[in-house]
Amino acid sequence: MFKIVIVGRPNVGKSMLFNTLIGERKAIVERTPGVTRDMIEGYMELEDNKGVLLVDTGGINWGGKDFFNKAVIEVVEKSLAEANLVLFVVDAKEGLTTEDLTTAEYLRKTGKKVILVVNKVEGKEDKERALDFYSLGFEEIVFLSAKIPKNITQLKEIIKKYAQNHLEKIPEIETIKIAIIGRPNVGKSTLLNKLLGYERMIVSEIPGTTRDCIDVFLTLPDGRKYLLIDTPGIRRRTKIDKRAEKFSVDKALDTIKKIDIVLFMITAEEGVTNQDQRLLRQIQKNYKACILLVNKWDLFDNKREAGNLMLEKIKYGIRFISWAPLLTISAKTGRRVNQIFPLIEEVYKQYSARVKTALVNKILEDLKENFTFNVKGKRVKFYYATQIGIKPPTFVIFTNIDSEDISQHIKKFIKNSFQKCLGFDKVPIRIMFRLRD
Repeated sequence: MFKIVIVGRPNVGKSMLFNTLIGERKAIVERTPGVTRDMIEGYMELEDNKGVLLVDTGGINWGGKDFFNKAVIEVVEKSLAEANLVLFVVDAKEGLTTEDLTTAEYLRKTGKKVILVVNKVEGKEDKERALDFYSLGFEEIVFLSAKIPKNITQLKEIIKKYAQNHLEKIPEIETIKIAIIGRPNVGKSTLLNKLLGYERMIVSEIPGTTRDCIDVFLTLPDGRKYLLIDTPGIRRRTKIDKRAEKFSVDKALDTIKKIDIVLFMITAEEGVTNQDQRLLRQIQKNYKACILLVNKWDLFDNKREAGNLMLEKIKYGIRFISWAPLLTISAKTGRRVNQIFPLIEEVYKQYSARVKTALVNKILEDLKENFTFNVKGKRVKFYYATQIGIKPPTFVIFTNIDSEDISQHIKKFIKNSFQKCLGFDKVPIRIMFRLRD
C-alpha cells in the first residue's frame, strides 16, 4: 500500500495532524515535546473505502544526545526508507527554526517526494510568519491548522494527486486483537519485537519508554492475522506525575475494553505485585481473555526449587482468575515465545465458541438433579438456559428468583460448573440470571 510518513521536530502538531487525517484519536496529542517515540500507523481514506497508509513518527531533535533522540531518528530513518511520500510538518506559530532547516536538508538527501505542511496557521500573525517557509524551497506547500481543522481537504487533494494510481482498498481486518499489558519495564516492547521478528519498538531499560498504544498488524505465513497492541507500562495513579503519562495509562486501560486477549506480563524476579492484581481485576471486570506471561524466567536456570516456589506464589496471586493460562518465557532470548501464538489460538477458540442450547440445558439439568439451591427458605428453580453471546461466552439462565436475591456463592458455583463442563477452562464466561415472567 502507498505509504506516507509524517516527520518534523517535536511539538509541531504531527500527531494532531495524523489523527485528523485518519479520522480518529489514535495517537497521543500532547503539548509536551517528544510524546510520540514509536511509529504509529493508520489508514487514511481518500475514496470510497480506498486509501493510503499513514505513519506518524517521533519528533526529531538533531541536537539531542540522549538515548531516545537517537532511537527516534533510527525509527524515522526506517520509516522513510519505505515511504512513497513525506509530510514535513512545521509550526507557523514558532516560525522557521534551525531545526526545520536541518530536517529540510536531511529530507532532500533522501530523494523522497515531500509536501511541506505549515501547521497552526490560525491568525494573521501566523500567516505572516508562515511565508518564511517558502525559503525551504519545497515545490508543494500547504498552510493549515490540524486543530481547527482548516485546509485539511486541500492537503488530501494534493496527497490524492500523488497516490491516485496506488489507492488500495482499506483492509477489513478480521483479526485477533491482542494487547500486551503490564507494569513499566517488564519487557512488553521486547516481547513485541520478538514476536514480530524485527526491532519495531524502541526498547530501553528506562521505565516509560512506550507512551503510545502502538498498533501493529501481523500476518503469519499460514494466513492467520493479529493486531498486536503494545501499551505503556501502567503504574499506580499516585506514582504518575506527568500529564502525558496519565493520558497513556488511561489509553492503556481503555484498550483493555476493546481487545480480545490480554498478554499480561510480569517478571520472574518480582512475581505478582499488588499493582498487577489491580490490573488483573480490571481484566476480570471486563471479562477479557488473558494469558499470563512470566518474563525473564532464565533467572531460574539451574534453580528448579526456587523456580517452583515462585510459580506457586504466582498461581496463588492470580487465584481469582485461575482460568488464565500461564507461560514462563524469556522475551530477550526467545525462550518459549514460539508457544505464545498457538496458545492465543487455543484461548481465542474458546473465547469465541458457541455451544448448542441442548448441551447447555443438559448441564443445567445435571446440576438440578445433583444439587438443591435455596434462597431465604425458597427453593431456586432453574427453568432453562441459552447462550446469548461470545467474547466472552455469555449465558442467561431463567429462574423463579430475582437475580439480586440469588447469593454470590450459588452464582459462582454455577459459573464454575459451566466453565468446567462446557470446555471453557482457559477463558472467563458470564452468567446472567433472569426472572421468568
